[in-house]
Amino acid sequence: MGSEHSDTTADGPTVALALKILVAGGFGVGKTTLVGAVSEIRPLRTEERLSELGQHVDDTGAVAAKTTTTVAMDFGRITIRSGLSLYLFGTPGQDRFWFLWDELSQGALGAVVLADTRRLEDCFPAVDYFEHRHIPFVVAVNCFADSKTFGAHEVARALDLDRGTPVVLCDARDRDSGKEVLIRLVEYAGRMHSARLLDSVG
Repeated sequence: MGSEHSDTTADGPTVALALKILVAGGFGVGKTTLVGAVSEIRPLRTEERLSELGQHVDDTGAVAAKTTTTVAMDFGRITIRSGLSLYLFGTPGQDRFWFLWDELSQGALGAVVLADTRRLEDCFPAVDYFEHRHIPFVVAVNCFADSKTFGAHEVARALDLDRGTPVVLCDARDRDSGKEVLIRLVEYAGRMHSARLLDSVG
């Protein structure tokens, strides 16, 4: 779920905590954009150009301007506050790459599921994946300029989310907006893990 290391400062040793977060969702929903927007390091990307062969399996109807796709993962890092960093792993969105998800999800604190209200059904597989594995997640609705605006409660009902699963509106291109999504996830995942720990000893 996380790793720790100690740094020595003038006030004595401090513990730095690094948490693993997944960024998931459908094809072309903005996962690579979000990781790139918030990362304080140059993000690692494994993108390939879309080919004519891929047109039969990748629905680009709603993302006609998209020319590349993630084939393994995106990776970035962001410091939320002193002593707390998040390692971000963006998952590939297409079905044929889902075998990578099990590897990427090992040790993850939680996940962000990006959603596009123009094709909300594309995020159902990610929602199901994390619900079935009891991995805490938030749904972040990427507000595209040409999409109809829906409230968080409407999206939660449409996705039939478990009660209490956070839904937030965001702009995946904006660093502050993406950071707010990550903070909400860390807070929610912390509450979920604490509740499970209490249940296990109760």
